[in-house]
Amino acid sequence: MADPIQLKDEGNKHFHAGEVDKAIECYTKAIKFCKDKKVLAVIYRNRSACFLKKESYNNAASDASKAIDVDATDFKALFRRCQALEKLGKLDMAFKDVQRCSTIEPKNKTFLETLRRHKKTHYGTYLHLSFSLMLSHSRVQNMFDILLDEEMDKDKKEKAANNLVVLAREDAGAERIFQNNGVPLLLDMLETGKVEMVLAAIRTFAGMCTGHKARTMAIIHLVGMDKLCSIMAVDNEDIALATSDLFQCINDSLTGGDRRVYGKEEALVLDASKDLKSILMALLEMIASKKVSGHGRDQALNLLSRNVPRKDKKDPDHSKSLFTIDHGLKKILKVCGQIPDLPDQLPMTENTQLIASVLLDKLWDDLRCDPERDHYREVCDEYIKGKFDPNDMDRNIHAINALSGLLQGPFEVGNQLVGRQGIMEMMVALCGSEREVDQMVAVEALIHSSTKMSRASFIITNGVSLLKDIYKKTKNEKIKIRALVGLCKLGSAGGDDYSMRQFSEGSTEKLAKQCRKWLCNSAMDTKTRKWAIEGLAYLTQDADVKDEFVEDEPAMKAMFELAKSKDKTILYAVACTLVNCTNSYEKKEIMPELVQLAKFSKQHVPEQHPKDKKDFIQKRVKRMLKGGVISALTVMVKADNLLLTDQTKEMLARVFLALADDAKDRGTICAHGGGKALIPLALEGSAIGKIKASHALAKIAAVSNPEIAFPGERIYEVVRPLVSLLHPERDGVQNYEALLSLTNLAGLNDKLRVKILKEKALPEIEQYMFEDHDHIRQAATECMCNLVTCKEVQDRYLEDGNDRLKLLVLMCAEDDEKLQRAAAGALAMLTAAQKKLCTKMTLVTLQWMEILQRLILHDQPQIQHRGLVIVYNILNSDDNELAKKLIESEILEILTVIGKAMDNPKRQLVIDVARTCLVKAMDLGLIKPFTTPS
Repeated sequence: MADPIQLKDEGNKHFHAGEVDKAIECYTKAIKFCKDKKVLAVIYRNRSACFLKKESYNNAASDASKAIDVDATDFKALFRRCQALEKLGKLDMAFKDVQRCSTIEPKNKTFLETLRRHKKTHYGTYLHLSFSLMLSHSRVQNMFDILLDEEMDKDKKEKAANNLVVLAREDAGAERIFQNNGVPLLLDMLETGKVEMVLAAIRTFAGMCTGHKARTMAIIHLVGMDKLCSIMAVDNEDIALATSDLFQCINDSLTGGDRRVYGKEEALVLDASKDLKSILMALLEMIASKKVSGHGRDQALNLLSRNVPRKDKKDPDHSKSLFTIDHGLKKILKVCGQIPDLPDQLPMTENTQLIASVLLDKLWDDLRCDPERDHYREVCDEYIKGKFDPNDMDRNIHAINALSGLLQGPFEVGNQLVGRQGIMEMMVALCGSEREVDQMVAVEALIHSSTKMSRASFIITNGVSLLKDIYKKTKNEKIKIRALVGLCKLGSAGGDDYSMRQFSEGSTEKLAKQCRKWLCNSAMDTKTRKWAIEGLAYLTQDADVKDEFVEDEPAMKAMFELAKSKDKTILYAVACTLVNCTNSYEKKEIMPELVQLAKFSKQHVPEQHPKDKKDFIQKRVKRMLKGGVISALTVMVKADNLLLTDQTKEMLARVFLALADDAKDRGTICAHGGGKALIPLALEGSAIGKIKASHALAKIAAVSNPEIAFPGERIYEVVRPLVSLLHPERDGVQNYEALLSLTNLAGLNDKLRVKILKEKALPEIEQYMFEDHDHIRQAATECMCNLVTCKEVQDRYLEDGNDRLKLLVLMCAEDDEKLQRAAAGALAMLTAAQKKLCTKMTLVTLQWMEILQRLILHDQPQIQHRGLVIVYNILNSDDNELAKKLIESEILEILTVIGKAMDNPKRQLVIDVARTCLVKAMDLGLIKPFTTPS
């Protein structure tokens, strides 16, 4: 029996190669043999894409529907069905599909653009109701009547709820709801307590608050802050998330999202400062309240992380951060200190404490001076000191857990507190406690605090034996795995320095083997298995461990599957492990002279592990690609969660760059969605992370078909990251590959060329045309050759007082054939588009005639053809004197020889242009046709 997975992969290869019929054949065979429903859905979805290419829209819609039957949230299948239905003229059905797509993937620009286009195409139609009809007073009232009628049919209620939400998204609709007693009716919907009704009401409020300051302030006062907080406090993830979105809409409208001009009344009526302060106070109260669910607490912390720290560090106003530190820092530390295994704790999710640590870190980063940082430290110190009690062990472990939260957030603050007398000793002592919960908290704290080498040395001296005893004696798997991770971290304290191994030979490999064993144990809960990845994140700094891990395919695939899970606290550990396995971390360049000097002065010299050399790294990369690392990375990047920090994004960008190093692997990266996943990493995150992601994009765009690598509107989003690599501070390789990829993009269409110019890339490209490095100069000239069809570029060459045209003419005389071909191509297109440039090129250098002769005598047909086109352009330039001068030179003889040549398929283009030049010369009366005497 044929392997359906293999057939699917073959179909994918044929599809990406443009062999659609062969792809359909492979997918059809795979469908016959496939028994796995999920795999079958993917095959149907892929075949749907083939039918779209073939313009067989009925089949495309049918296959997409079969994929959707298995997974209703498959946005790729939904979008393909939308495309097919649109072509079949079923616009209402297509609109519903793209609406669902944009709900599942709210940041996808292709979906949003398609949704906007559908709205414009049939603006009046929303779910079979005209917008104007929906705006009528009776229609709005009717929607509420349906929703609040206990006996009404469920489908009608759902339809009315959707209509109400859609109506509220339009300003006129939102105003109509507001004016028609909508707020009290929406409050009635909230009071029903039914999830669907509550969600519809919250989303309607969100639409009404978007971009309208006055209406937002009115809604806040009519609904009340306590009511909004009580809704977000409900133990329902969807309701908590929807209410969080409502709070965000409110905040955006009150802080600048409303562009209306209110005139003199604005200062008197629309002073939002009190409302903003009340929102901040309400959120701070929520994070430490026992009445708030775990999901509600997560959303309160997320809102604070998004809106309290400054988005732009140049903004002098950071009063919100200072206020939050004064009124909420201890509350955040209280969340970090919670121990779920003890009674009377705050309700939390598995992500809550890490989100709190992220908030602590963001507040610390937002401080501007040392006195502010000293105050932050004092508040933390006071809180943790106040919790220590020799007679109450629960308070002690709460303090230690809060310290762990600081160590995962603003490490500098946590590290200073750990250094206080007695703290480390207490951690070690707690490891020996009889209570399992004490051991668990203490081991976790030791893991987080041993990042500094000095701390690791202390624990190696004082705590390793304790950790080993805990690991051997405890029957609690949760404690055992944490003790193992503690040993893993201590074993990796020397980093990738081969000479600084903390444990004896083979010990780290044994630890790693146990981590892999736990990782593969699907019977364990996700949180416990997560700690196995934490252990590997430390141990994979050892090259022997890296090699063994990538060789263990089940363990590697288990990690990739966990990376796709809902538990986003796992992202950082997975990213660390991948960075270590690909050796994509930052490496200091060591000068041989300094090594010799260090040896002479008996200083420590780091040593590279033999398995950290390039050939071993390449083998590991190949195995990771085969194991499905790209699909895991694409899911990790999509995580719409504050746990995907800038540091994590930077590590993912580093991994992508390492995976894209070999040009042969770039097709695999594109086929699994890696190109699309890189775009957000290149646009958001740390400065280094954005550069790394942009470089990975450049590598892909330089050798792949950009329309396949970045389908739809995404191709336009790639331009800005690529242009950022042209900055003089970027290295030569980044400059070169960015120029190659921009050349590739500029060759596709006018819209992309205009986008490149809008991103102000032209001056940088011109600058690199003067570069000493041959490869960079050639790439810049090729890029310019593809851009000269733009009017803006042509105008720059028409300007006086610069050497742009002169440089292009002189480049046509270079020995480098690629450079010569690009320069001649650019000159041929410029002189065809702007006749004035034909005359100007003869004035910029006296060697122009000699250079032109050299081009049309070249043995490369492509270069010769470009030279002959320039000759024709001069003859066609309306400058008769210049045309005459050209024909009176040796060029006429060369044209005659080429034109008289026998037809030759390899050189026919050249021969035809030469003949066209001779005909043009005859038309101008510069030569006479050859006639034989009678």
